[in-house]
Amino acid sequence: MTRTRATAIGFVAVLLWALLALLTVGSAPVPPLLLNALCFTVGGALGLIWVMATGNLSQLRSVGWRVYVFGTLGLFGYHALYFSALRLAPAAEAGLIAYLWPLLIVLFSGLLPGERLRRGHLVGAGLAFSGAALIITGGGGPGFQTQFLPGYGLAMLCALTWSGYSVLSRRLGNAPTSSVAIFCLATAAASWGLHFMVEETVWPRDTLGWASTLALGLGPVGLAFYVWDIGVKRGDIQLLGTSSYAAPLLSTLVLVISGIAAPSWVLAISALLITGGALLAARASFAA
Repeated sequence: MTRTRATAIGFVAVLLWALLALLTVGSAPVPPLLLNALCFTVGGALGLIWVMATGNLSQLRSVGWRVYVFGTLGLFGYHALYFSALRLAPAAEAGLIAYLWPLLIVLFSGLLPGERLRRGHLVGAGLAFSGAALIITGGGGPGFQTQFLPGYGLAMLCALTWSGYSVLSRRLGNAPTSSVAIFCLATAAASWGLHFMVEETVWPRDTLGWASTLALGLGPVGLAFYVWDIGVKRGDIQLLGTSSYAAPLLSTLVLVISGIAAPSWVLAISALLITGGALLAARASFAA
């Protein structure tokens, strides 16, 4: 598989994550850990079926337990921190902090062997971050408030968790993508256990709720992790990190088309910033 093709496959995850907000709204009022458990059960089962259908089940036996622990902590940690942060702080501000992970991926990737951080990556990441921030904050807002600092702290840990997981995944390049199925199933098991310990069980209320939950498990919290694994291990991780800023833009477009959000000048300016930033980062990567 070529580096370019792997990068393109990884970007499919960004497209799927653009549906995360819409489907999460549709899955209400399921509590976070239960939603996590349901989605990762679906995503893990999907992956296991794929592994068995392709005859790669034997690959799972060759993967060390440390890899399984690392992958499970990455998936479970990110989502547990993300949902908790949005419970303890306003969604816009907490979401902005959590969405520092693409920028952190670009910066951290410069520490990997064979990678070098160029000025174009930094400028592109900065522009894209500005666009993402504009979308999430709506171009204004009351700003940060001290009573929400615990939530902001969890959101920062969320960004560090996913960026660290994505960058360190490159060091696990020999681990097959099929191992992600075990990551998902282990994350589901941990989520089920914690749900029954700390949450009240509230199932989806109607067909829309169940359909949204199933779609989450199949796409943003399922297939997305498998294609992302291919991208960060075999593709251009710096370009993927910067292009990930398209997720909040695409998510907003989906919300506008669905009638949940209204179009505005903020969307137009953000589109220019994110697109321009991605182009600068792409130019820096292809110039290597």
